[in-house]
Amino acid sequence: MIRWIAAAGAGVISLDAIINVAFPAMAAAFAEPPERLRWVIVCYVLTYSVTAFWGGALGDRVGHARVFRVGLIVTAAALALGGLAPTFDLLLGARVLQGVGGGLVYGTAPGLVTLTATPGQRGRALGFLNAGMGVGFTVAPLVAGFLVAHLGWRSTFHVRVPLALAVFAWAFAALPAARGAATRLVAAVDVLRRPVLAPGALAFVANASIFSVWLLAPFYLVLVRGLDAATAGLLFTLTPLGTAVAAPIAGRAADRLGGRGPMVAGLVLEALGLLLLSRADAATSPAIIAMALFAAGFGLGLFQVPNMALIMGAFPAAQQGVAGGFAFLARTLGVVTGVLVLAGVFAARRETVGLAAAFGEAFLTAAIAVALAGVAAALLRRYTPAP
Repeated sequence: MIRWIAAAGAGVISLDAIINVAFPAMAAAFAEPPERLRWVIVCYVLTYSVTAFWGGALGDRVGHARVFRVGLIVTAAALALGGLAPTFDLLLGARVLQGVGGGLVYGTAPGLVTLTATPGQRGRALGFLNAGMGVGFTVAPLVAGFLVAHLGWRSTFHVRVPLALAVFAWAFAALPAARGAATRLVAAVDVLRRPVLAPGALAFVANASIFSVWLLAPFYLVLVRGLDAATAGLLFTLTPLGTAVAAPIAGRAADRLGGRGPMVAGLVLEALGLLLLSRADAATSPAIIAMALFAAGFGLGLFQVPNMALIMGAFPAAQQGVAGGFAFLARTLGVVTGVLVLAGVFAARRETVGLAAAFGEAFLTAAIAVALAGVAAALLRRYTPAP
């Protein structure tokens, strides 16, 4: 039951991918250029990256369930405010508040699932959690296409309010209110260790690069390919679908084979998907685009679960909140960096080489970064979960 609630909560947070397909409509509504929309992501993701780490540490002290529930309530309030925002600046403020709520959920969900699993089943438990997140990421673009086309971009915020409240009610009724086991606050020495920082650096690069898809693919599909929001959402959903499909496979592989092999394979596949996208233009076959989007997402899912298991296994049971918070901190700092760098590459090159070529250069930059991370992952020691 706890795994299901944790996965549902993380799934609600991951539904934030619903707004990516709405970016073109939001840009038009506020008369903002495409690269300005990066701040809609940055304000949210940067906030929840920091909040996830300290939220996980707080969960270790006062109980993961309590922090998890607070995160869901804050999320519901922020989504309501975001959908009502009359200006772009106020929208960004609502996104900061939403990041606080999302960080509290993301920071405690991994601890909720790993504390109910044995070390030999840690990968499967985290695979289940990541699959729940992947489902949210997969459903989001499909729903977004319909909502934007028929109800406008504001509905992409409002539709999630009752979902967050429903999961809160479930968590309030079913999660035990046990206090945390940590006897002290997290210290730098707990985190600044090679077994923690090495997989964290890989997660940073993998997620920085995949956001070339999340940020730029909707604009490529709408502006370069001329697709409507619903069709773009259908194609765009292949990336998170690949991640969701790969998550349980990766969890079992990590438990049985160790984490290094699945991580390397995932990074290689992600790099190949991004490389294919870098070669796409207005005449590229839709089948090639679909294959590239799915491959990039599947590769990320294959990498992400054993990577998180590696990080969680480097911390004792009393610090599983810190471990989960750090895992999301590494991911989301990568997302923020990827958004800023790749949007910057796109904006700088758009005026010089044109729209389609600028997309290609941004995707190529991401592919090269992931390929280098794959080489680094191959040099990691064999994955052995901590008891």
